[in-house]
Amino acid sequence: MNPLFRYINRLAGFGLILSALAGQTGAAASARRSPQWVRDAVVYEIFTRNFSAGGDFNGVTARLSELKDLGVTVLWLMPIHPVGEKLRKGTLGSPYAVRDYYAIAPELGTTNDFKRLVAEAHAQGLKVVIDIVANHTAWDSVMMEHPEFYKKDSSGKIIPPLPDWADVAGLDYNNPQLRQYMVAMLKYWLVQFDLDGFRCDVAYMVPTDFWEQARTELESVKPELMLLAEASEPDLLVKAFDLDYSWPLLGALNRVLLENQPASLLKNSWESSLQQFPQGALHLRFSDNHDEPRAVARFGIRGALAAQVFMFTLDGVPLIYNGMEVGDATESGDPALFEKMPIFWKPKDRPHIRDIYRDLAKLRSEHPAFRNDRVTWLHNSDERDVLTFMRLDDNEQFVILANFSNRSITATLDLKNGDLFKPVHISGMPDSLATDLPGFHMDGFAWQIYQKSATN
Repeated sequence: MNPLFRYINRLAGFGLILSALAGQTGAAASARRSPQWVRDAVVYEIFTRNFSAGGDFNGVTARLSELKDLGVTVLWLMPIHPVGEKLRKGTLGSPYAVRDYYAIAPELGTTNDFKRLVAEAHAQGLKVVIDIVANHTAWDSVMMEHPEFYKKDSSGKIIPPLPDWADVAGLDYNNPQLRQYMVAMLKYWLVQFDLDGFRCDVAYMVPTDFWEQARTELESVKPELMLLAEASEPDLLVKAFDLDYSWPLLGALNRVLLENQPASLLKNSWESSLQQFPQGALHLRFSDNHDEPRAVARFGIRGALAAQVFMFTLDGVPLIYNGMEVGDATESGDPALFEKMPIFWKPKDRPHIRDIYRDLAKLRSEHPAFRNDRVTWLHNSDERDVLTFMRLDDNEQFVILANFSNRSITATLDLKNGDLFKPVHISGMPDSLATDLPGFHMDGFAWQIYQKSATN
């Protein structure tokens, strides 16, 4: 749930805005060191209501083997709690208007169904995290028995966290009893269901010191849990969160592919974040999620592929939103948060997207160079349209090229010993580049990954 960021991340100069807001606080600090399984992760976001025809936990459990084969390592389930009825949005209401943090929405299944999902995921080596909406509740929340937990206007009336979020009521973290309630609730999910962490909705709207307090207490239950912040706030990564959203990069991506801005805007956004965030900060990289119209609707199928290849091969942790791997989208691309709209798992006229994503995940898993924070941007002769960069460690070097325009490009890359780099084969995609680097030709929205060959 993020209409605020959906608006802000499209503003020109977004990286500069955040940099000014952050000042020197984030950049001067070091980020907390995340568990290795988090740094190595490929996250898969699941909207349980729409994931299967049944729209329940059993529909997810039935596809765990497919998700494992795809190469994902972390399952993030969007809110699984009962949805508020009062002032609800759409036919079914927003999953981010929670009525009871301690309960499971009955339409998703039973407590035992969810425990089975988690246990079977763990048996296949998959971690499981759930969405926690800590900033606000539904108006008919069980917590309304404690009106002191809520924000109020000058007349004492409970209010939404933002004027246009009328379906939810804002929580007041100045109240120490609320803080105790929320920490106890988070511990409950870790203890009773053996979860591996939480994705925290609009984390930037909850005080940072609460998240730091919660982190300390939650680590007493599960020392290597994951906390993912839906935020782009440097201070959150110093002590509380393992990773956050790269909203500025998504904003830049939208401007490049929707507004014909130069591809170099993506590099500029990445560099701006590097300057403003704590050293070693880890970001979730995504081109699609539940807050956005589907990427294939926004960018077209070829543009969506180029965007996701870029996010998969950059530093950070890549995200796949359920259905991306088959190119699922309505004509409008509507994310359908408030209605029932099951994923169509067999769309027509789609290339082998699943094979591409699976091979990208495999490449990331097999080569540590894609899981560190070393990114070297390489100059090319057409930076208006093409991004080129290197991922490397002490043993291997990879070069990634991505054309973010619909035009064919012939250009030259500033790369020594380019003839030693050979294309990496990705299933479902032709070997589009016939010539050796540093010269290259690319069709519109084409992309290619090269690996340096061992020398004698």
